[in-house]
Amino acid sequence: MVPCTSYSCQVTSPRTSDRKGADAGSAPLADEAERTRLTRDAVTERALALADQTGLEGLTIRKLATELGVTPMALYWHFHGKDELLEGLIDRLWSEIDITVDPAAPWAEQLRGLLTSFLAVLRAHPAATQLLARSEKMTGEYALAAIEVTLEVLRSAGFDPLDASAIARSALWTGIMLVMSEAGIEAIDEEERTELQRKKQVTLATLPSAKYPRLIECAAPMTACDDPELHYAFGLEMFMAGVTALAAARAAQPAK
Repeated sequence: MVPCTSYSCQVTSPRTSDRKGADAGSAPLADEAERTRLTRDAVTERALALADQTGLEGLTIRKLATELGVTPMALYWHFHGKDELLEGLIDRLWSEIDITVDPAAPWAEQLRGLLTSFLAVLRAHPAATQLLARSEKMTGEYALAAIEVTLEVLRSAGFDPLDASAIARSALWTGIMLVMSEAGIEAIDEEERTELQRKKQVTLATLPSAKYPRLIECAAPMTACDDPELHYAFGLEMFMAGVTALAAARAAQPAK
């Protein structure tokens, strides 16, 4: 079970700074009612669901306001534009990752658990990979907490700060690329996907055998898209094998 910490940004009264100097008595009563019944958490939850359904291009302030049954102005009390809203969605994604580790467990198990939870969140939200890939600044509370825990696990494994940082960055992109490279993840129905897989398999299987013997031999597994669990298990295992091998190699090096 992934613990999710709710945002606590309940708005019960206007803040002068957020209103950019506007007269508190000038806002229409309808906007005031909409603003006070919305929370930042409610906005981000619906925005993330909308992004998952339509993609980031389909997520607009106006469409989100319609989904929530409010005017666009009511949303600007929480987010001053789409870029700020997207940053809120990124923080929401990080909040869903279970960063609880058992300090008594081997470090490799702790790291595997973190990456497994990260993958689960990415897979649960179709918009997640695009959101995280576009974010250059991971300064939200939940992102910082996840990175801190990851670095602590790696430092306890004996990696120096340089290696720990490189592995943490690689873990992030490994998760994103595993989801983006899942075969058959395209939004088409099962019958279309099966037919597309068959055509790709036939294309490989009918290549000149003298020139491409291995491609012909691997035609079926190279085009398979019916076992996503195997895809993620293999990707996770390959990443962990690399990290544990690196740990052993570093431990065998003479102390400086």
